[in-house]
Amino acid sequence: MIKRIFLIACALAGALQAAEPVSVNDAARFLAGMPAPQGSALEVFNAEAHWAEHAKFFDLAWAKMEARRLNRIRVWREGAIHGYSPVVYYMFSGPDYLYADAFFPNAATYILCGTEPVGVIPDVSKTTAETLPPALHNIETALYSVLNFGYFITKDMRKDLQNPEANGTVPILLVFLARSHKRILDAAYVTLDSNGGVHPSMGGVNPGRGGVPGVKFDFKNESGGPARTLYYFNTDISDGGIHSTPGFMKFCQNRGRGDSLLKSASYLLHVSGFATVRNFLLNRSQCILQDDSGIPINYLTPDKWTLRVFGEYVGPIPLFHQYFQPQLYQLFSKSAPPPLDFGFGYRWDPTHTSLILAIRR
Repeated sequence: MIKRIFLIACALAGALQAAEPVSVNDAARFLAGMPAPQGSALEVFNAEAHWAEHAKFFDLAWAKMEARRLNRIRVWREGAIHGYSPVVYYMFSGPDYLYADAFFPNAATYILCGTEPVGVIPDVSKTTAETLPPALHNIETALYSVLNFGYFITKDMRKDLQNPEANGTVPILLVFLARSHKRILDAAYVTLDSNGGVHPSMGGVNPGRGGVPGVKFDFKNESGGPARTLYYFNTDISDGGIHSTPGFMKFCQNRGRGDSLLKSASYLLHVSGFATVRNFLLNRSQCILQDDSGIPINYLTPDKWTLRVFGEYVGPIPLFHQYFQPQLYQLFSKSAPPPLDFGFGYRWDPTHTSLILAIRR
Protein backbone atom coordinates (compact mmCIF):
# COMPACT_ATOMS: atom_id res chain seq x y z
CA MET A 1 0.00 0.00 0.00
CA ILE A 2 2.82 2.39 0.88
CA LYS A 3 5.15 0.57 -1.46
CA ARG A 4 6.40 3.69 -3.22
CA ILE A 5 5.37 6.41 -0.83
CA PHE A 6 8.88 7.76 -0.63
CA LEU A 7 9.37 7.67 -4.35
CA ILE A 8 7.56 10.96 -4.04
CA ALA A 9 10.53 12.22 -2.14
CA CYS A 10 12.69 10.87 -4.96
CA ALA A 11 10.49 12.36 -7.69
CA LEU A 12 9.74 15.82 -6.41
CA ALA A 13 12.41 17.93 -8.02
CA GLY A 14 13.34 16.14 -11.23
CA ALA A 15 12.45 19.24 -13.19
CA LEU A 16 14.73 21.35 -11.04
CA GLN A 17 18.00 21.69 -12.86
CA ALA A 18 19.69 23.16 -9.81
CA ALA A 19 19.69 21.05 -6.68
CA GLU A 20 18.04 23.77 -4.61
CA PRO A 21 17.43 22.93 -0.96
CA VAL A 22 13.83 22.07 -0.13
CA SER A 23 12.53 22.69 3.36
CA VAL A 24 10.82 19.87 5.23
CA ASN A 25 7.74 22.09 5.42
CA ASP A 26 7.58 22.42 1.64
CA ALA A 27 8.12 18.67 1.25
CA ALA A 28 5.27 18.00 3.69
CA ARG A 29 2.93 20.27 1.76
CA PHE A 30 3.81 18.52 -1.47
CA LEU A 31 3.11 15.10 0.01
CA ALA A 32 -0.19 16.43 1.33
CA GLY A 33 -1.31 17.82 -2.02
CA MET A 34 -0.90 21.45 -0.97
CA PRO A 35 0.69 24.01 -3.29
CA ALA A 36 4.27 25.04 -2.73
CA PRO A 37 4.66 28.70 -1.75
CA GLN A 38 6.06 31.28 -4.11
CA GLY A 39 9.81 31.00 -4.35
CA SER A 40 9.96 27.38 -3.22
CA ALA A 41 12.04 24.96 -5.28
CA LEU A 42 8.85 22.89 -5.61
CA GLU A 43 6.74 25.69 -7.04
CA VAL A 44 7.26 24.30 -10.54
CA PHE A 45 5.04 21.32 -9.66
CA ASN A 46 1.97 23.39 -8.79
CA ALA A 47 0.84 23.28 -12.42
CA GLU A 48 2.06 19.73 -13.19
CA ALA A 49 -0.86 17.51 -14.28
CA HIS A 50 -0.17 14.48 -12.10
CA TRP A 51 0.42 16.60 -9.04
CA ALA A 52 -2.75 18.59 -9.75
CA GLU A 53 -4.72 15.33 -9.74
CA HIS A 54 -3.06 14.36 -6.46
CA ALA A 55 -3.95 17.72 -4.95
CA LYS A 56 -7.56 17.36 -6.10
CA PHE A 57 -7.78 13.91 -4.51
CA PHE A 58 -6.51 15.19 -1.19
CA ASP A 59 -8.65 18.31 -1.24
CA LEU A 60 -11.78 16.21 -1.74
CA ALA A 61 -10.78 13.51 0.74
CA TRP A 62 -9.82 16.03 3.39
CA ALA A 63 -13.01 18.03 2.90
CA LYS A 64 -14.97 14.84 3.66
CA MET A 65 -12.74 14.06 6.63
CA GLU A 66 -13.24 17.55 8.03
CA ALA A 67 -17.00 17.49 7.52
CA ARG A 68 -17.63 13.96 8.81
CA ARG A 69 -15.18 13.82 11.71
CA LEU A 70 -12.71 16.57 12.48
CA ASN A 71 -15.06 19.57 12.56
CA ARG A 72 -17.55 17.57 14.62
CA ILE A 73 -14.81 16.48 17.02
CA ARG A 74 -13.84 20.12 17.54
CA VAL A 75 -17.43 21.08 18.37
CA TRP A 76 -17.72 18.13 20.78
CA ARG A 77 -14.37 18.96 22.36
CA GLU A 78 -15.37 22.54 23.14
CA GLY A 79 -18.36 21.32 25.14
CA ALA A 80 -16.74 18.32 26.82
CA ILE A 81 -13.06 18.99 27.59
CA HIS A 82 -12.22 22.00 29.74
CA GLY A 83 -8.56 22.74 30.24
CA TYR A 84 -5.56 20.98 28.78
CA SER A 85 -2.33 19.50 30.04
CA PRO A 86 0.90 20.53 28.30
CA VAL A 87 1.66 16.92 27.31
CA VAL A 88 -0.45 14.41 25.36
CA TYR A 89 0.35 10.70 25.60
CA TYR A 90 -1.02 8.67 22.69
CA MET A 91 0.04 5.07 23.20
CA PHE A 92 -0.41 2.51 20.39
CA SER A 93 -0.98 5.46 18.06
CA GLY A 94 1.26 4.66 15.13
CA PRO A 95 1.51 7.86 13.07
CA ASP A 96 -2.00 9.09 13.98
CA TYR A 97 -1.19 12.67 14.96
CA LEU A 98 -4.43 13.76 13.31
CA TYR A 99 -6.76 12.76 16.15
CA ALA A 100 -4.34 13.92 18.86
CA ASP A 101 -4.47 17.38 17.33
CA ALA A 102 -8.25 17.31 16.88
CA PHE A 103 -8.99 16.40 20.51
CA PHE A 104 -6.06 18.19 22.19
CA PRO A 105 -5.09 21.11 19.93
CA ASN A 106 -3.29 23.20 22.55
CA ALA A 107 -0.68 20.78 23.88
CA ALA A 108 2.95 21.83 23.86
CA THR A 109 4.23 18.27 23.38
CA TYR A 110 2.69 15.22 21.70
CA ILE A 111 4.21 11.81 22.42
CA LEU A 112 3.20 9.02 20.03
CA CYS A 113 4.51 5.48 19.81
CA GLY A 114 3.98 2.26 17.92
CA THR A 115 5.70 -0.75 16.47
CA GLU A 116 5.80 0.80 13.00
CA PRO A 117 9.31 1.90 11.96
CA VAL A 118 10.31 5.55 12.06
CA GLY A 119 11.38 5.68 8.43
CA VAL A 120 13.22 8.31 6.42
CA ILE A 121 12.98 12.08 6.44
CA PRO A 122 12.78 12.86 2.71
CA ASP A 123 15.62 14.58 0.93
CA VAL A 124 13.80 16.10 -2.02
CA SER A 125 16.83 17.76 -3.54
CA LYS A 126 18.06 14.53 -5.17
CA THR A 127 15.26 13.53 -7.48
CA THR A 128 14.00 12.61 -10.90
CA ALA A 129 10.42 12.98 -12.12
CA GLU A 130 10.10 9.55 -13.76
CA THR A 131 8.17 7.88 -10.96
CA LEU A 132 6.01 10.84 -9.98
CA PRO A 133 2.56 9.48 -11.05
CA PRO A 134 2.74 6.07 -9.30
CA ALA A 135 4.33 7.67 -6.24
CA LEU A 136 1.48 10.15 -5.87
CA HIS A 137 -1.01 7.33 -6.24
CA ASN A 138 0.68 5.33 -3.52
CA ILE A 139 0.41 8.02 -0.90
CA GLU A 140 -3.30 8.22 -1.64
CA THR A 141 -3.82 4.50 -1.13
CA ALA A 142 -1.57 4.52 1.95
CA LEU A 143 -4.02 6.78 3.77
CA TYR A 144 -7.20 5.16 2.49
CA SER A 145 -8.28 3.47 5.73
CA VAL A 146 -7.68 6.42 8.02
CA LEU A 147 -9.40 8.86 5.67
CA ASN A 148 -12.44 6.63 5.25
CA PHE A 149 -12.72 4.80 8.57
CA GLY A 150 -10.69 6.90 10.98
CA TYR A 151 -8.05 4.32 11.95
CA PHE A 152 -5.05 2.54 10.47
CA ILE A 153 -5.13 -1.19 9.77
CA THR A 154 -2.11 -2.30 11.74
CA LYS A 155 -1.34 -5.50 9.85
CA ASP A 156 -1.24 -3.60 6.56
CA MET A 157 0.95 -0.88 8.01
CA ARG A 158 3.39 -3.38 9.49
CA LYS A 159 3.85 -4.99 6.07
CA ASP A 160 3.89 -1.88 3.93
CA LEU A 161 6.00 0.33 6.17
CA GLN A 162 8.86 -2.18 6.04
CA ASN A 163 9.19 -1.91 2.28
CA PRO A 164 12.74 -0.77 1.48
CA GLU A 165 11.49 1.72 -1.11
CA ALA A 166 9.19 3.49 1.34
CA ASN A 167 9.70 2.75 4.97
CA GLY A 168 8.37 4.34 8.07
CA THR A 169 5.81 6.64 9.58
CA VAL A 170 7.49 9.92 8.66
CA PRO A 171 5.58 10.59 5.40
CA ILE A 172 2.22 10.10 7.11
CA LEU A 173 3.21 12.38 9.97
CA LEU A 174 4.32 15.00 7.46
CA VAL A 175 0.97 14.83 5.65
CA PHE A 176 -0.99 15.11 8.89
CA LEU A 177 1.03 18.08 10.12
CA ALA A 178 0.66 19.92 6.82
CA ARG A 179 -3.06 19.21 6.49
CA SER A 180 -3.60 20.26 10.12
CA HIS A 181 -2.30 23.71 9.15
CA LYS A 182 1.03 23.40 10.89
CA ARG A 183 4.28 24.99 9.73
CA ILE A 184 7.10 22.53 10.30
CA LEU A 185 10.20 24.24 11.62
CA ASP A 186 12.46 21.23 11.86
CA ALA A 187 12.48 17.44 11.64
CA ALA A 188 15.24 15.33 13.16
CA TYR A 189 15.99 11.78 14.19
CA VAL A 190 16.40 11.18 17.91
CA THR A 191 17.30 8.24 20.12
CA LEU A 192 16.31 7.57 23.73
CA ASP A 193 18.90 6.06 26.00
CA SER A 194 17.98 3.56 28.72
CA ASN A 195 17.33 6.39 31.19
CA GLY A 196 14.95 8.24 28.87
CA GLY A 197 17.47 10.84 27.76
CA VAL A 198 16.98 12.29 24.26
CA HIS A 199 19.95 12.36 21.89
CA PRO A 200 20.39 13.39 18.24
CA SER A 201 20.61 10.41 15.90
CA MET A 202 21.85 9.78 12.39
CA GLY A 203 18.77 7.80 11.40
CA GLY A 204 15.58 6.15 12.51
CA VAL A 205 17.08 2.67 12.86
CA ASN A 206 19.89 0.89 14.73
CA PRO A 207 20.02 3.25 17.73
CA GLY A 208 22.45 1.03 19.60
CA ARG A 209 21.91 -1.41 22.41
CA GLY A 210 18.98 -0.42 24.59
CA GLY A 211 18.22 2.66 22.49
CA VAL A 212 14.76 3.62 21.22
CA PRO A 213 14.62 5.18 17.72
CA GLY A 214 12.39 8.16 17.14
CA VAL A 215 11.70 11.31 15.19
CA LYS A 216 11.04 14.80 16.47
CA PHE A 217 9.11 17.54 14.69
CA ASP A 218 9.15 21.16 15.84
CA PHE A 219 6.21 23.13 14.47
CA LYS A 220 3.87 26.07 14.88
CA ASN A 221 0.32 26.74 13.86
CA GLU A 222 0.25 28.51 10.51
CA SER A 223 -1.68 31.28 12.23
CA GLY A 224 1.15 31.81 14.70
CA GLY A 225 1.68 30.99 18.36
CA PRO A 226 4.47 29.22 20.24
CA ALA A 227 6.65 26.45 18.87
CA ARG A 228 5.51 22.96 19.82
CA THR A 229 6.89 19.44 19.51
CA LEU A 230 5.71 16.09 18.19
CA TYR A 231 7.63 12.90 18.99
CA TYR A 232 7.11 9.48 17.48
CA PHE A 233 8.99 6.48 18.88
CA ASN A 234 9.25 2.97 17.49
CA THR A 235 9.05 0.79 20.57
CA ASP A 236 7.39 -2.23 22.16
CA ILE A 237 5.41 -1.15 25.24
CA SER A 238 4.42 -4.60 26.38
CA ASP A 239 5.73 -5.49 29.84
CA GLY A 240 8.50 -7.56 28.25
CA GLY A 241 9.40 -4.82 25.81
CA ILE A 242 9.60 -2.20 28.55
CA HIS A 243 11.74 -4.50 30.70
CA SER A 244 14.29 -4.99 27.93
CA THR A 245 14.14 -1.43 26.56
CA PRO A 246 13.00 0.93 29.32
CA GLY A 247 13.98 4.22 27.69
CA PHE A 248 10.57 5.19 26.32
CA MET A 249 8.67 4.77 29.58
CA LYS A 250 11.39 6.64 31.48
CA PHE A 251 11.17 9.42 28.90
CA CYS A 252 7.41 9.62 29.52
CA GLN A 253 7.89 9.57 33.30
CA ASN A 254 10.24 12.53 32.96
CA ARG A 255 7.54 14.52 31.17
CA GLY A 256 5.15 14.40 34.13
CA ARG A 257 1.36 14.32 34.16
CA GLY A 258 -0.53 14.77 30.90
CA ASP A 259 -3.68 14.00 28.94
CA SER A 260 -3.97 10.56 27.34
CA LEU A 261 -5.69 9.39 24.18
CA LEU A 262 -6.43 5.75 23.36
CA LYS A 263 -8.09 4.72 20.10
CA SER A 264 -8.26 1.43 18.21
CA ALA A 265 -5.74 -0.01 20.68
CA SER A 266 -6.46 -3.70 19.93
CA TYR A 267 -7.65 -4.14 23.56
CA LEU A 268 -4.03 -4.64 24.62
CA LEU A 269 -4.62 -2.85 27.91
CA HIS A 270 -7.18 -5.52 28.77
CA VAL A 271 -4.52 -8.21 29.11
CA SER A 272 -1.87 -8.83 31.76
CA GLY A 273 1.09 -8.34 29.44
CA PHE A 274 0.54 -4.56 29.31
CA ALA A 275 0.18 -3.78 33.01
CA THR A 276 3.15 -1.39 33.11
CA VAL A 277 1.86 1.05 30.52
CA ARG A 278 -1.68 0.74 31.86
CA ASN A 279 -0.48 1.68 35.35
CA PHE A 280 1.54 4.56 33.93
CA LEU A 281 -1.55 6.00 32.24
CA LEU A 282 -3.65 5.56 35.36
CA ASN A 283 -1.03 7.26 37.52
CA ARG A 284 0.14 10.02 35.18
CA SER A 285 -3.03 11.06 33.31
CA GLN A 286 -5.07 14.09 34.22
CA CYS A 287 -7.58 13.13 31.56
CA ILE A 288 -8.06 9.87 29.64
CA LEU A 289 -10.09 9.98 26.43
CA GLN A 290 -10.69 6.59 24.86
CA ASP A 291 -12.94 4.13 23.11
CA ASP A 292 -13.69 0.78 24.71
CA SER A 293 -10.41 -0.69 23.37
CA GLY A 294 -8.46 1.37 25.91
CA ILE A 295 -8.26 0.87 29.67
CA PRO A 296 -11.02 -1.45 30.98
CA ILE A 297 -13.70 0.45 32.84
CA ASN A 298 -13.14 -1.43 36.10
CA TYR A 299 -9.74 0.28 36.48
CA LEU A 300 -11.33 3.74 36.33
CA THR A 301 -12.69 3.62 39.87
CA PRO A 302 -15.04 6.38 41.13
CA ASP A 303 -12.77 7.30 44.03
CA LYS A 304 -10.16 8.54 41.54
CA TRP A 305 -12.04 9.29 38.32
CA THR A 306 -15.11 11.16 37.17
CA LEU A 307 -16.50 9.34 34.14
CA ARG A 308 -18.59 10.69 31.31
CA VAL A 309 -19.74 8.52 28.43
CA PHE A 310 -20.99 9.50 24.99
CA GLY A 311 -22.65 7.69 22.12
CA GLU A 312 -23.70 4.06 22.28
CA TYR A 313 -21.82 1.01 23.50
CA VAL A 314 -22.72 -2.03 21.44
CA GLY A 315 -19.58 -3.98 22.29
CA PRO A 316 -16.41 -4.68 20.33
CA ILE A 317 -16.35 -5.57 16.66
CA PRO A 318 -16.46 -9.37 16.07
CA LEU A 319 -12.67 -9.68 15.89
CA PHE A 320 -12.46 -8.60 19.57
CA HIS A 321 -15.77 -9.98 20.85
CA GLN A 322 -14.11 -11.51 23.93
CA TYR A 323 -13.46 -8.04 25.36
CA PHE A 324 -17.10 -7.10 25.87
CA GLN A 325 -17.45 -5.19 29.16
CA PRO A 326 -20.72 -5.79 31.06
CA GLN A 327 -19.85 -3.03 33.54
CA LEU A 328 -19.39 -0.54 30.69
CA TYR A 329 -22.66 -1.65 29.11
CA GLN A 330 -24.45 -1.00 32.41
CA LEU A 331 -22.86 2.45 32.69
CA PHE A 332 -24.11 3.39 29.25
CA SER A 333 -27.57 1.97 29.98
CA LYS A 334 -27.91 3.98 33.20
CA SER A 335 -26.34 7.22 31.98
CA ALA A 336 -28.50 8.02 28.94
CA PRO A 337 -25.39 9.47 27.27
CA PRO A 338 -25.63 12.17 24.61
CA PRO A 339 -25.22 10.86 21.05
CA LEU A 340 -22.14 11.39 18.92
CA ASP A 341 -22.21 12.63 15.35
CA PHE A 342 -18.71 11.38 14.47
CA GLY A 343 -17.11 7.96 14.33
CA PHE A 344 -14.25 7.04 16.65
CA GLY A 345 -12.17 3.88 16.83
CA TYR A 346 -13.18 0.55 15.34
CA ARG A 347 -16.87 1.51 15.47
CA TRP A 348 -16.50 4.18 12.83
CA ASP A 349 -20.26 4.44 12.26
CA PRO A 350 -21.40 7.33 14.54
CA THR A 351 -24.57 5.45 15.54
CA HIS A 352 -22.43 2.71 17.13
CA THR A 353 -19.54 4.80 18.44
CA SER A 354 -18.74 4.98 22.14
CA LEU A 355 -16.47 7.51 23.81
CA ILE A 356 -15.29 7.47 27.44
CA LEU A 357 -13.90 10.59 29.12
CA ALA A 358 -12.23 10.03 32.49
CA ILE A 359 -11.18 13.10 34.49
CA ARG A 360 -8.99 12.70 37.56
CA ARG A 361 -10.70 13.82 40.74
